[in-house]
Amino acid sequence: MARRLTSNQFVGRTAELDELLLGVRAVTAGRPALALLGGESGVGKTRLVGELERILEADGALVLRGETVEQEDGELPYAPITSALRPLVRSRDPALQELGRGSRAQLAALLPGIDEVSEAPERADPSAQVRLFEALVELLDCLSERRPVVLILEDMHWADRSTRMFVSFLARSLRDERLMVLLTYRSDELHRRHPLRPLLSELERLEHVRRIELEPFSRGELTQVLADILDREPADQLVDRLYARSEGNALYTEELLAAGLDGRGATPQSLRDAFMLRIERLSGDAQRAARAIAVGRRLEEPVIAEVTGIEHGALHEALREAVAEQVLVSDEDGSLSFRHALLREAVIDDLLPGERVELHLALARVLEALPVRDHDSEVELASAIAGHYAAAGDQPAALRAAVRAALAARAVHAYGVAAEQAERALHLWTRVPNVAQMLPLDHVDLLALAGSAHSAAGDRTRGELLFVEALDEVDPGADPRRYARLLERLSRAQWSLNRGVDAVDTAERALALLPPEDPSAERASLMGWLARMRFLRGRFRDASEDAEAALTAAAAVGDSHVEGEVLNTLGMARIALGDVDEGVALLGRAIEMARQADDLDNLTYAYTNLADLLMLAGRTAESLETAREGLALVPKRMGRMYEWSMLTVAQLAFDAGDWKLAREHVRTHGTGVGGISLFRLLTEAEIAVGEGDDELARNRLDEVEPLVEVTTEPQWIGWYGALRAELLRRHHELARARETVEHALGRLEVCTDDVMRIARVSAAGARVEADIAQRARDLRDRADERDALARARIHGTRLAAAAQEGGPVERAWQAVGKAELARARGRDDPALWRRAAAEWEAIERPYQLMMCRWREAEAAIASGDREAAAEAAGTALATARELGSRWLGEELEALSGRARLRLAGPADADGDRDSGAAEPSAAEPEDPFGLTPRERQVLALIAEGATNRQIGAALYMAEKTASVHVSRILSKLGVRSRTEAAAVAYRQHLT
Repeated sequence: MARRLTSNQFVGRTAELDELLLGVRAVTAGRPALALLGGESGVGKTRLVGELERILEADGALVLRGETVEQEDGELPYAPITSALRPLVRSRDPALQELGRGSRAQLAALLPGIDEVSEAPERADPSAQVRLFEALVELLDCLSERRPVVLILEDMHWADRSTRMFVSFLARSLRDERLMVLLTYRSDELHRRHPLRPLLSELERLEHVRRIELEPFSRGELTQVLADILDREPADQLVDRLYARSEGNALYTEELLAAGLDGRGATPQSLRDAFMLRIERLSGDAQRAARAIAVGRRLEEPVIAEVTGIEHGALHEALREAVAEQVLVSDEDGSLSFRHALLREAVIDDLLPGERVELHLALARVLEALPVRDHDSEVELASAIAGHYAAAGDQPAALRAAVRAALAARAVHAYGVAAEQAERALHLWTRVPNVAQMLPLDHVDLLALAGSAHSAAGDRTRGELLFVEALDEVDPGADPRRYARLLERLSRAQWSLNRGVDAVDTAERALALLPPEDPSAERASLMGWLARMRFLRGRFRDASEDAEAALTAAAAVGDSHVEGEVLNTLGMARIALGDVDEGVALLGRAIEMARQADDLDNLTYAYTNLADLLMLAGRTAESLETAREGLALVPKRMGRMYEWSMLTVAQLAFDAGDWKLAREHVRTHGTGVGGISLFRLLTEAEIAVGEGDDELARNRLDEVEPLVEVTTEPQWIGWYGALRAELLRRHHELARARETVEHALGRLEVCTDDVMRIARVSAAGARVEADIAQRARDLRDRADERDALARARIHGTRLAAAAQEGGPVERAWQAVGKAELARARGRDDPALWRRAAAEWEAIERPYQLMMCRWREAEAAIASGDREAAAEAAGTALATARELGSRWLGEELEALSGRARLRLAGPADADGDRDSGAAEPSAAEPEDPFGLTPRERQVLALIAEGATNRQIGAALYMAEKTASVHVSRILSKLGVRSRTEAAAVAYRQHLT
């Protein structure tokens, strides 16, 4: 029998190891990486990871390695993360002290031993889980500043929902940290509906992710392994037998050798049988201890003694025997576990049902009697106890333990586990007598706990149903405050389901239950929530009224957190209603309160909201400066808040004309969560539309469309509608552009006082109608022309109302609308475009300014003022080139070429200025496009719809000659079709 099971040499796997080391080298250079290592059970993933760890530690990298724990009944939240990070707490790593106070508080519940107090939340808060994730990323970032970090999470096929959510968050948050994340999993465990499959598919789409599939040993590799284990060259017959039996599986090969099966004896039918042959060779005490550890997974010696009843000395010898036989291994903290999970699974499967129940029950009672030590996690212990009681079938104890585990999971924001444990408790509730005397909460509280946990974990529909069930059990007349609290939770769940109208109605019902003369925390919170919803839905006046009342209520009960949130909402509402200075002052107070409380979340919200509202108020430079100041206060490791601040700078920089800055700040790795997805996609689309990258713009708008369709927030509806309409208009899809505008305005006018968004979409509509009217005139379709003109007038009326309600931005859009209305009437007026340009210039918006100068140049050409046209076109072209607007630059160059304008260009070496286009020749001064009299005759026939043959017959020329004339005319006019040539001829009075 071979006494050594594993090879001292690392055999094979060189390509896989090199691939992993290549990722580490990229990490060292500041390019984070994520590797997915899959393979069948026992193929050698752990050995490969061990070799990688040995090399990395020798090179000075920090390796954090954690294992996922399989739960027979339920999940153990964050198991691989806590086991990977726990050594940092024990060693008092300096990085823990470098974290912000808020981050340490978030980590304290997950990693006991951090010197920070963490209070359990009263209800599940989805943003709290994100803050925990951000704190974990911040810790990893701090560690990576000293040396490269490799975070290894093994056996991810057993990972709980919260761990999977963190991995997804981490992968999308990586930017320039010196961090590599390595996930291992059993590929043969991944059935079609396995919860890890969607995560793997999601991760594989990221650029910095590599996937490695570990294959079994080849025959040659297996020969090397056997030679090292046996200390001699193996016989070919032995290699053949073992390779045939194990099929190159490393663990199976080792177990066959350990069982003495070198070809003499019966062959086990499976790897499990090979494992059990080894277990059965152990002494009776060693087998009893092994069975207890199989059920408990990882146990310390005192717990094993309590569960098995083995005397101390005998137990010590039994454990020594099991370790010597390489069945068990001893961990750093003194606990014992199986050398391989497959070996443990074989022991579990071999237990009789009664044995298993007895061991689960004994373990639950022993663990329940243990105190929670500094290095233990309350949620880990509570979840283990709940699982053991449930497996043992002790329903009262299982109910009690499930509630404790749910509360512990909520405390560390492991909402998936909290929901599962709460659901288990609800299932047991009716089966256990005298429930009220044994639990710290009643049935309504438990329903609310489950509902909040489900909502926070992403199952908002289930959360809503549970809140409704809880409301059915409460009498609003007898306990109005409790009923109101439940209604507020229901309202938040409905809002998260994009049912804004229902959410507002539910919150109003809750508020009606709380008398205004009796100030309370519930009333302050509800009013603040209502104010925020009303603002986000564009009801600024209602939001302002509710926020004022909420501010008074919050001050009366001394709730500074609600007060800060309400100041934020009230400040935004004031600015939106035109009281800019007052709104700025209120948001300044919110910023100061957040600073004092070290509340980075509210500090970031206040800064980004202030910057956004300043831009809407027309204070462009101040807006961008505020956004950049806020971004400087947010550490990049705070993924969600950092990305929101980055996108705010990008959006405002685009409006302010700093497109280089906008491009730099939109290049983010989006987390793909909620409003951030809308914000990122629309910002990328805005920049793409401005630059002229129509394909990218179309892709981003297609991607964001389903998100916009389910939201009720005007900021997204209006933004999307204006961008989509402009892109469609630019590609002459005018009917679809009109539909897009009407759809957006229909949704906006139903639910909003947000005149700025109405103004932008209405201006886009006026532009579309002017194009439709112009085309109708070209085609001599009077009915379509009248219809487009009527619609343009309606947009003009809407813009006038918006300008009356709004500020300088709305007045600028109204000026654009007036100019577009004149264009729709066929009386394009350069003076109207100059006035619109002046409005945009006053608020420092160069992109909109040059759009107006472009239209001014077109109108000036039509009116015969070539000098004014050249000045307007030259100014617009210089700005387009400076910003990087390719599409508008091409339009201006084509316009200047057609009209043969002389544009002022950059000075040459002699101080002269280069001309943008040649001047008209002396022979043809009257024609701005350089058409000869003969070409004008041909153009007139083109406008009548004549073919080349008809043109030749009418003008006594060959058909081929007519074709040459048509080609020259299209070139001079800068158009691509006869229809476009006819349209230009009518507009410019060339026929």
